[in-house]
Amino acid sequence: MYMQELKGLVGSRIGTSDWIEVDQQRIDAFAETTRDFEPIHVDPEAARNLGFGGTIAHGFLSLSLIGGFYKSGYPRIEDKKLGLNYGLNKVRFLAPVKCGKRVRGHFSLLEIVEKQPHRYQITSEVSVEIEGEDKPALVAEWLTIIETEPQDATTQEMTGKDHA
Repeated sequence: MYMQELKGLVGSRIGTSDWIEVDQQRIDAFAETTRDFEPIHVDPEAARNLGFGGTIAHGFLSLSLIGGFYKSGYPRIEDKKLGLNYGLNKVRFLAPVKCGKRVRGHFSLLEIVEKQPHRYQITSEVSVEIEGEDKPALVAEWLTIIETEPQDATTQEMTGKDHA
């Protein structure tokens, strides 16, 4: 899919990622990386005593997974030269991800704004589903910057579309 085609999908759900298991090894690695050793994340007994039934993933761990979800759940932009994280407009953590659960991302395209020729700011809504749960782990508006290669007449002929 080319950027011009993606623009036609604004306002719709555009993809769902593969599932990722959030096991204790992943939670502990995140705790080690961020130095966040809160017992609800790393101490199963303490987490049970606090009413969680076991450890739960850090909210920011769940949020950080959206980069990986993008790889399997977002349409591939054929003319993309460069993609960058730009930020988040809002993030809401709605439900804890219990250790051993699987999560996946759902992407909806909210807006595409061409900031410069061939440089686009894309706003996508990402909802992180927890397998078997009613509430998502989180919902966020994710901003990315995508630079595209200019399309020439040869590319347009190969795809049968006008991408100018």
